[in-house]
Amino acid sequence: MDIRKVKKLIELLEESGIAEIEISEGEESVRISRYPQGQAAAPIVHYAAPPVAAPVAAAPAAIAAPAVAAAPSKADHTVTAPMVGTYYSSASPGAKSFVDIGSEVNVGDTLCIIEAMKMMNQIESDKSGRVTAVLVKNGDPVEFGQPLFIIE
Repeated sequence: MDIRKVKKLIELLEESGIAEIEISEGEESVRISRYPQGQAAAPIVHYAAPPVAAPVAAAPAAIAAPAVAAAPSKADHTVTAPMVGTYYSSASPGAKSFVDIGSEVNVGDTLCIIEAMKMMNQIESDKSGRVTAVLVKNGDPVEFGQPLFIIE
């Protein structure tokens, strides 16, 4: 089985939120599972090659640590990710970001897009104010409930 297929399966597992997937293709089989959120975050890959093939070592990709920001004051409002997906700061590559630090936003203004299962979901502001922090970078994967913006 091609390592690109294994990586694609890992991405599918992360995007879908399922805990485990097993695929068999001829004599080859791959089982990918991950622990509950409170334990190890990286998926574990078990690769069973046919007896005549050379052993293949595949290390799981390193997962970036979430951005750490200063604790917001009580007057600040944190906008969190409503779903698991990929964060995009603009409508298309090279386009101007929906919001930047210092941008004034109103209720209903688009803050970003989160792609989940090939669907582009616009995330709107639920509070009027000024964006004081953008806590994720364009193209980063986000988890449900992960802080994205702080609005003052």
